[in-house]
Amino acid sequence: MTMLDIRNVTKRFGSLVAVNDVSMRVEAGELRAIIGPNGAGKTTFFNMISGFFAPSAGDIVFGGTTVTKLAVTERVAMGMARTFQITEIFPELTVRENIRIGVESALGFRQRFWLGKRQVAGVDRGIEEALTHTGLTGQADRLVGELSHGDQRAAEIATALTLKPRLLLLDEPTAGMGEHETYAVANLIRRLHKNSAYTIVLIEHDMRVVFNLADKITVLGEGKMLAEGTPAEIAGNPVVQEAYLGKAE
Repeated sequence: MTMLDIRNVTKRFGSLVAVNDVSMRVEAGELRAIIGPNGAGKTTFFNMISGFFAPSAGDIVFGGTTVTKLAVTERVAMGMARTFQITEIFPELTVRENIRIGVESALGFRQRFWLGKRQVAGVDRGIEEALTHTGLTGQADRLVGELSHGDQRAAEIATALTLKPRLLLLDEPTAGMGEHETYAVANLIRRLHKNSAYTIVLIEHDMRVVFNLADKITVLGEGKMLAEGTPAEIAGNPVVQEAYLGKAE
């Protein structure tokens, strides 16, 4: 089953063409990495997928439904969740409290001031599931602002998982991390993909992460599709070597 089908999307900002006629198909259960140098159009491409930007041309199909003109909230309701390059969580709240916000929102309780016993139990169950999936049970009652950058990223991913997504979009999940944190977050993504069968699309600059995690890689350059294939195919692609990975001597 095709989870995400991007059909010839283009995004123009005045005379600037940030993304130019790019197509990409992601199958259910696949982990797809999007790479490319700064200015390649990766974030603009992600913003179109998630609904923050409307394409100037082309279509976006999610789970068989055309979502090109749908708002972010409508895509989330259909099962699309996204994290950002800059961690988007509440540092003054605990991990558990951050996740609770996501669970209550997903269950439609966000604007309710009182919940019944059964509803509270459902919220608590959702929180524990997210903590377990991301390995944050032992950190649940710590303030997010006190956590390492890697654990903050895990908390953001945990909050995204409360939405029960069919598609998880991760924007540079290891950005700004050291070796140990990068390894931990990469392992978390691997577990979510392999053990829980999430369909994941990520933008990532760390080539070690990309080539160790991805089933397929899409390479963008100057807003255009440069190449697409397995890690082995991309590593051996002379166009990619010259334009992005560095031309072999």
